[in-house]
Amino acid sequence: MLKDIYASVIHPRELVAMLKVKLSSKEQNRHHEPLSKLALQLSDKAFCYASLNKVSRSFALVIQQLPDKLKDPVCLFYLILRALDTLEDDMKFDTEEKLPLLRNFYQYIGDEKWYMKDVGDTHDYRMLLTHYPKIARVFQTLDPAYQDVISDITKKMGNGMADFSVKKVCTLEEYDQYCHYVAGLVGMGLSDLFAVSGYENDALREELRISNSMGLFLQKTNIIRDYHEDLFLGRSFWPAEIWTQYASHFDRFANAPESPDSLACLNHLVLDTLRHIPDCINYMRKLTNKQVFRFCAIPQVMAMATLAEVYNNPKVFKGIVKIRKGLASKLMLYTNDMNAVIKSFKRFMSIMIEKTNPNDPHFTQLQYQFNQIFQLLDSNSAVITPEFKIHKHYENTLMAELK
Repeated sequence: MLKDIYASVIHPRELVAMLKVKLSSKEQNRHHEPLSKLALQLSDKAFCYASLNKVSRSFALVIQQLPDKLKDPVCLFYLILRALDTLEDDMKFDTEEKLPLLRNFYQYIGDEKWYMKDVGDTHDYRMLLTHYPKIARVFQTLDPAYQDVISDITKKMGNGMADFSVKKVCTLEEYDQYCHYVAGLVGMGLSDLFAVSGYENDALREELRISNSMGLFLQKTNIIRDYHEDLFLGRSFWPAEIWTQYASHFDRFANAPESPDSLACLNHLVLDTLRHIPDCINYMRKLTNKQVFRFCAIPQVMAMATLAEVYNNPKVFKGIVKIRKGLASKLMLYTNDMNAVIKSFKRFMSIMIEKTNPNDPHFTQLQYQFNQIFQLLDSNSAVITPEFKIHKHYENTLMAELK
C-alpha cells in the first residue's frame, strides 16, 4: 500500500481516488478468510460474490456499477467462464482429460453434483472448482433467458479453448480467433445479457463485430503485458507471424529487453491492438444505460492506460507492467460518460505519441493510426478506415459461426 501511495504522491486526485476505492473495496469484501473456509460459512450466493472478490477484485468492483437486475447474471457469467478458464490454464492437467471437459463443460454449469479437486494454479481457483455446486445452484435461480445466453457462450468458448489447446497461435488470423474465443465471446455474451435485461436495446445483440472487439482490445492488451509471466509458465500467446520477424526464439526478448528488435516486436503488437479502438468507441457510444456504460467503459479506459504503459517499454520483458493503483482508482471513479472516455483515450494516446521512436520500423504506421484515432475521438461517430479492418477471412468465419 505504501508503494502505491508513493507512486501517486505527485497526483493528489489519485490519492483521494485510491482511498475512496480502498474503502469501497473493504465494504464489499468483508470476508478475509480463504475460500475453503468461506465455503462452509456462507450461503451459495454470498459464496459466489466472495469468490468474485477473490479471483478478480477489479471485476468485482466494476460489477457494482450494474443495475441490480444484472448483477447476479453477470457475476455468474464471469464465475462460470473463470471456472472454464481455470481448466484451460492449468498446465499440469492431463490434456486427454482436459479436452473433452472443455468441450462439454457447458453441460455441467447448472449441475450441482459436478465439481473438481486439485485443478487450478492458485488456491482460489482450486476452491472455485471444488465448491462449484454452490455456483451451479445459483445459476439455476437465474431467468432462463440469462441461462441460455451463458450456456451458449460457454459452449462456444469451451470448444474454442479445446481447439487451441492442441495448436499454437501462429498467424494473425489465429491470434484474432483465439482472442475471440477467450474474450470476444465474453463481449458478445454481455451484449446479449444487456439486451435480455431490457436495459439496452435489443439491436445490441446484432452488433457482433463491435461486441467482439470490446473483448479483443482487452485481451490483446493483457497478452502483451503478460509476456514475462507466460514465458515463466511455459506458454505463449504472441502470434509467431509477428514475433518471428524479430527473433528466432521467444525467450530472446527477455534476454535482450532493450534491443531495437525486442521493442519493435512489442510495438508491432501494440499497432495490431490499436485497430480495435474504433469498434470499442462505436460500441460505447451505442450504450444508453449509464450503469451499463460505466461497467463497459471502465475496463476499456484501464486497458488504454495499460497499453500506453507497455508501449515501447522494455520492462514488459522483465516482469509485469501495471498502471498505478491511484490512476486505476481515478479512472474507476470518474469514468461516468463518453466525454470522460474520450478525454482518457486522448490522454493515453498523447503519452504513446511522446514515447514513439522515429527509428521504429513501424513509426509511419503508428503515427498514421494515432492520427486516425484522434480524428475518431473528435468526431460524433466511429469511422472505420481500411487500416482498421480485421482479416476478411476471419470476419466471414466469425459471422457464419455466430449466425
